[in-house]
Amino acid sequence: MTDRTTFVTLTGLRERGWTDPMVRDLLGQPDIQGRDPRRWSLTPVRLYRLARVEAVERTPEFARCAAAPGSRSAAAVAGAERRRRAVLAAIRAQPIEVPRLPAAELERRAVRHRQLLGARGPGGSGGPSGSGRPGASGRSGAVPSGALVRWQVTYLRHALSRYETLLDGLFGSAGRAEAERLLRARLYEAIGAAYPHLARECRRRGEAES
Repeated sequence: MTDRTTFVTLTGLRERGWTDPMVRDLLGQPDIQGRDPRRWSLTPVRLYRLARVEAVERTPEFARCAAAPGSRSAAAVAGAERRRRAVLAAIRAQPIEVPRLPAAELERRAVRHRQLLGARGPGGSGGPSGSGRPGASGRSGAVPSGALVRWQVTYLRHALSRYETLLDGLFGSAGRAEAERLLRARLYEAIGAAYPHLARECRRRGEAES
């Protein structure tokens, strides 16, 4: 069964500010077309892959079309603004629950996560060259302390990736960028509060990514 969370219907596109001519000119044919199994209808459902939609929404062509007179109704603009405010309010109100782990366990998981990231990169190495590559056992004995701090923040940031669902409903625009900055700030603040020895690195990343 099709995962509807990875696709957008024509109605969903209109709610995001697309007009029918924009869909025709910028997206073309739908990625999937068929019947909606949830209700009987003579009209076929047109589904557009969300990743493709978001990629187009980041292009200059989409920005020009969206800015053209009459391209977006006042209702669509107002709806987008309501979604933006609702998402920002949800991000501010959402409690961020950081996994609380003993120091040794956090280090072990951080090293293992680094190994997995390295294995996916060029060459498939388990760790960075020249930095005391961790052994297969996951122990961090030869890893410089600065690198270990960075790896712990990276692991915890990954562990909190579920909170990115709070961004649902916003697309490639200034509103989404604002929400992403707020969410990153809250996540790094929560990590630093849970693990004070990581607070400095969290502040550094927050400033670098803002």
